[in-house]
Amino acid sequence: MEVVLLGTGCPLPDANRAGPSTLVRMGGRPVLVDCGRGVLMRLTGAGVSPLQLDTILLTHLHSDHVQDLSDLITMRWAMSPTDEVLNVVGPPGTESFVGRTLAAMEDDIGFRIAHHADLTWRPRVEVTEVTEGPVLDGVTAALVDHGVVRPAIGYRFEDGGTAVAIGGDSMPCDGLDTLCRDASVYVQTVLRRSLIEAVPSPRLQDVLDYHSSTEDAGRTAARNGVRTLALTHMIPSPRPGTEHEWGEEAARHFAGEVLVGTDLMSVST
Repeated sequence: MEVVLLGTGCPLPDANRAGPSTLVRMGGRPVLVDCGRGVLMRLTGAGVSPLQLDTILLTHLHSDHVQDLSDLITMRWAMSPTDEVLNVVGPPGTESFVGRTLAAMEDDIGFRIAHHADLTWRPRVEVTEVTEGPVLDGVTAALVDHGVVRPAIGYRFEDGGTAVAIGGDSMPCDGLDTLCRDASVYVQTVLRRSLIEAVPSPRLQDVLDYHSSTEDAGRTAARNGVRTLALTHMIPSPRPGTEHEWGEEAARHFAGEVLVGTDLMSVST
């Protein structure tokens, strides 16, 4: 398997980091996890066309993780020569969210159908809501703890005796341990507690109680026998030249490989 960190940014805009999204290539099939800001640009950078995607997995419905789902639905539909279904898997609430997304696109859908004689169908999205258990061949979901954002889920990909865990925005919890156990690659949203605590903003301080810190991620990786820990969706985005500090904090608790993610970083199992 190959894991590509498409977007490694946080909700605050960053010129060098797109919104959170991760691509997993499993048995030649690309599967997208989350659809953050700029996901189509980063997919193109990874050599993947929207037409190659048939399934999108969502970890939760925070705006930064679903921001560009409408763009992906639109372009996949408008580029396709035939009527194709896009499958979206996510926690309860996803079906309603996708319905509202399609409703917001109604004007655009009408314009394109009116303009293109060969475009005679509407975008079709089939939604599967899950909390835990199998979601695709080789892919399982588990409930994770993202504080007030409930339910939130993470995913585990297994192929050829190796496993990849996508933890989403989870804090340490039993579900996250289940996903990470003996994983070759563990991808985790992280924050640096010291940087956030230094900013006297109550709204920023609030993020501390529903994300893993760099050290939390290191402990989770060590506890579960992970080989490689990849830090992503870093809060706040690292200042250039300080990236190593993020990895060093995780490495205080984890002796394996620690990667401080950048957009389009690729990791193979």
